Amino acid sequence: MKEIQASEFKAKCLAILDEVAQQGESVTILKRGKPVAQLIPPTSRLHRFPQHELMGTVSILGDVISPTLPAQEWESEGHLPR
Repeated sequence: MKEIQASEFKAKCLAILDEVAQQGESVTILKRGKPVAQLIPPTSRLHRFPQHELMGTVSILGDVISPTLPAQEWESEGHLPR
């Protein structure tokens, strides 16, 4: 991620916008050395929702339906004191 001072960003704004669009790399804008804004490339307009860009990028490695702990371990399945 590239960092740039606000004064330099102000002077080179249009060129930086073009660079972010072409390279896809975000830029953090600093004021007195502290981050104040972040310029990021837009998400693809091919998809209606940003989540759709992630489709096909996840692999399921195990059982995602069953609970991770047996029912006996659940706090709600414990016996109430009498």
